[in-house]
Amino acid sequence: MQRLIRSWFLKFVPRLLVPLLLGACLSGSVLAQKNPRVEFMTNYGPIVVELYPDRAPETVRNFLQYVKEGHYEGTVFHRVIRGFMVQGGGFTADFKEKPMREPIRNEAELTFKAGLRHEIGTLAMARTRDPHSATAQFFINVARNDFLDFRERTVVGFGYVVFGRVIKGLETVDQMLQVPTGPGGPFKTDVPAKLPVIEKVTILGGR
Repeated sequence: MQRLIRSWFLKFVPRLLVPLLLGACLSGSVLAQKNPRVEFMTNYGPIVVELYPDRAPETVRNFLQYVKEGHYEGTVFHRVIRGFMVQGGGFTADFKEKPMREPIRNEAELTFKAGLRHEIGTLAMARTRDPHSATAQFFINVARNDFLDFRERTVVGFGYVVFGRVIKGLETVDQMLQVPTGPGGPFKTDVPAKLPVIEKVTILGGR
């Protein structure tokens, strides 16, 4: 009897396990790829970011709309500060500001509660002093900038919206940080001597 049970187990259990394991792998793969990924090809090299639409829905929707419209192609990282961040997405190489849509609502409180922080490699929206003034410009944190996190619903404490993360190309960002900076166009400081230009933008996948 024991031999019959053992024979049945060896014959049929692997047939059951293989589809289950394969299904689990495929499910994990789908989950891992559900977030949109965007590649910025720059004259310094590629940067690939993963976006979090489940935690910053309006911000990601706005960002992807600019991507689809081709807004970012030909823009530069005009503000590069070692130990802080690199900012771009608004100006061309001759410092002409590109047209932008209406500002969006600040989702920093939502993303902070969802666990997103201004850590190295995270992607966040740039804005003016007005918390709800973000349009197209964004920045990549190159340090743990906790003072940019949401604290309270005030002009000073509202924070900046983290909505993605660099998953490939931090070395490209690091190359930008090594370039001397100074005045350029309308800016008195922090403009790289060799402007990092976004030459092409591609949506790689995700929902």
